[in-house]
Amino acid sequence: MSGELVGLIGLAVLFVLLVIRVPVALAMFSVGFAGIWALKDLKAAMSLMASESFTLASSAELVVVPLFILMGNVASVTGMSGRLYDAAYAIVGRFRGGLASATVLGCAGFAALSGSSVASALTMGKVSMAEMDRFNYDNRLSTGVVAAGGTLGILIPPSTGFVIYAILTQQSIGRLFLAGVLPGILLLSMFIATITILCWLRPGFGPAGPRTTMGEKTKRMVGALPVLSVVILTIGGIYAGIFSPVEASAVGAGLIILIGAATGKLTPKAFWAAAKDSVVTTAAVMLILISAHNLNPFLALTHIPDLVSVFLEGLQVGPITVLALILLTYLILGCFLEGFAMLVLTMPIYFPVISQLGIDPIWFGVLVVLTLEMGLISPPVGVNVFIVKSVARDVPLARIFAGVTPFWFAMLATLIVLIAFPQITLILPDTMMN
Repeated sequence: MSGELVGLIGLAVLFVLLVIRVPVALAMFSVGFAGIWALKDLKAAMSLMASESFTLASSAELVVVPLFILMGNVASVTGMSGRLYDAAYAIVGRFRGGLASATVLGCAGFAALSGSSVASALTMGKVSMAEMDRFNYDNRLSTGVVAAGGTLGILIPPSTGFVIYAILTQQSIGRLFLAGVLPGILLLSMFIATITILCWLRPGFGPAGPRTTMGEKTKRMVGALPVLSVVILTIGGIYAGIFSPVEASAVGAGLIILIGAATGKLTPKAFWAAAKDSVVTTAAVMLILISAHNLNPFLALTHIPDLVSVFLEGLQVGPITVLALILLTYLILGCFLEGFAMLVLTMPIYFPVISQLGIDPIWFGVLVVLTLEMGLISPPVGVNVFIVKSVARDVPLARIFAGVTPFWFAMLATLIVLIAFPQITLILPDTMMN
């Protein structure tokens, strides 16, 4: 049996396993291990499993994963996410659709602490849903904005998605973090514009909230200032060359812990809960990465990446067209597969093609991560939609999907803008201090 045939069978099996919701790490590891065994022998499969696992687990760069996750979890258990929402509420809450806009701003702020889309959607859903219900927001808007706003967690740094992409493609984590800043702000602006347009067309969707006095605005902004300062310090430190990403994650986690302790919110019980969740999440991310590193050599042996490259080059179209075709496959796969599964499954195939075409890998990484975000709210999987459903149990799933649809198109518009103007993505990483 040829290597190409074994590879196609392996990919088909992997796709089926992922569709039937077998854990990503287990599915990739099983296919990679069995494939190398079939193409080589058991000794080679065992040797590769040991060497790849140790090499990856001993990588110093991966320290950013547990530290940034801990930073987000501590911020969550100490109620810092609520302060971000309160500050945004005080500023924009009095406008039509203002509570929805405050939710998006709160999601963006919490995303800069947690790096997780699921955590952002779950946390901000608990914080903001009741308030929007109190002011009679249409539940399509209230649930849709939480599901869509949560997707900012994988684009605004620090992003777990960028870390995984960096490890899979040997790119700079710091450059990827900075590359996500302006696209994240652009997407945030698109979401707020979408809310404004919806509430202008249908005033009943998002009634205006209560006015707040200047004293209340100041008080809430001061309450959010320590958290915002940590975000600015960590990302700004990377840009200025003061910190490496690993150092920035340590500084950020340490400062958030100190703030939580100083305010009396970080009790031993709360810290234990945050630390335990961080360990579980880190273990899941590490298993995915280790499994991906066992799958990649199998794909290389099958020569499937080379065949895909030859096929795309044979189309005789420009690099942008090839890029659009690749992103289109992510949009389609996003309807069925979880984002990290798509990333680790396709990157060994697509990245060599991108490299040969001369497409900037940092720019490509941001486009891919944004496309993965769209999968988080695409039916029928739509992980963020189901997260919001767990908070808003009385809202039918169909209404939540209807609510996120305008935001999906806002993400598509953002993707088109970033393709047309790569400098939006590249200006910060290209000017960062080394």
